Amino acid sequence: MSMIRDLRAAVRPARRRDDSPYGYAASPKSCANSAIVDCGVYREGRRVSEHVAPAEAMASVRSEGGFAWIGLHEPTEAEFAGIAQEFGLHPLAVEDAVHAHQRPKLERYDETLFTVFKTVHYVEHAELTATSEVVETGEVMCFTGRDFIVTVRHGGQGSLRALRHRLQDDPELLAKGPSAVLHAIADQVVDGYMAVAGAVQDDIDEVEIDVFSSGTNGKGSPKGGDAGRIYQLKREVLEFKRAVSPLLRPMQLLSERPMRLVDSDIQKYFRDVADHLARVNEQVLSFDDLLNSILQANLAQAAVAQNEDMRKITAWAAIFAVPTMIAGIYGMNFDYMPELHWKFGYPAVLLATVAICFGIRRGFKRNGWL
Repeated sequence: MSMIRDLRAAVRPARRRDDSPYGYAASPKSCANSAIVDCGVYREGRRVSEHVAPAEAMASVRSEGGFAWIGLHEPTEAEFAGIAQEFGLHPLAVEDAVHAHQRPKLERYDETLFTVFKTVHYVEHAELTATSEVVETGEVMCFTGRDFIVTVRHGGQGSLRALRHRLQDDPELLAKGPSAVLHAIADQVVDGYMAVAGAVQDDIDEVEIDVFSSGTNGKGSPKGGDAGRIYQLKREVLEFKRAVSPLLRPMQLLSERPMRLVDSDIQKYFRDVADHLARVNEQVLSFDDLLNSILQANLAQAAVAQNEDMRKITAWAAIFAVPTMIAGIYGMNFDYMPELHWKFGYPAVLLATVAICFGIRRGFKRNGWL
């Protein structure tokens, strides 16, 4: 089937950020709810309405078939209450969708699937510092029913505007119903993970090169080997990991367990998403291990540098101990001391002091202490 062959191409073109923070221009005349960014009805894979109210969309679907796709951005409880009642959404899932900050998960409430995705965006920076933000996270939550899908987005990134337009350009795909939209969202989210993983890999490579570069920064630590940068990168990788790892189980369920709300043709392609997600998860786990190794190497190099400094300090202290000792002896007020009344006693002691100090310094130099 041509729809199946073109599925990957339909949902994986180049990503782009949207001009609007809501991702899709809402019509204030038709969408009284300010949180709604788009509300459309799709029948036989084609959009048959423009910016209708959710109640009108569901009335059209129930009378003439098709499905409704309602997109919201950071709705309040009051703004979401009417939609939740119209679509019969479970109160627990509604609470999660409104307050956000949820782990990626898949839950079933009666005839509705509730899916939470963590979106990840790489934050561009000229130079990685101990306070640089590397990844920025958001959330996309999906309520998937037989004849509707409600998407709730939190955060300034992860817009679904371009995805909606691409799907509308592929009627055969949209004809598969809400599960086709759910797959496209999951695929876009995981593609975002892969792009961020590649950018984070570049940051880790940069830190690794700096840590193992020759020379020091003049402060006793390896050149470029700032432990603060490594710790910051570890924190950002941990945040990335919290978005990726919990999603493995939901993707496995969507790809392996038959579900009435997921079209069988679409379910096959969840396996591809699950496979890409597993690869990204392995990559993120390797990031954490690699950063641990880099941090240990950095601390070891700093300890070696400190030991070298201590050896130099000790060597110079030993050298200066000689004139200190001689001056201390001759500073004692005794009448009968060696060479006390000798005419050349003072220059002789000075020469002896210099000779002893030079000999000690030469010995330390030969042994690598100076």
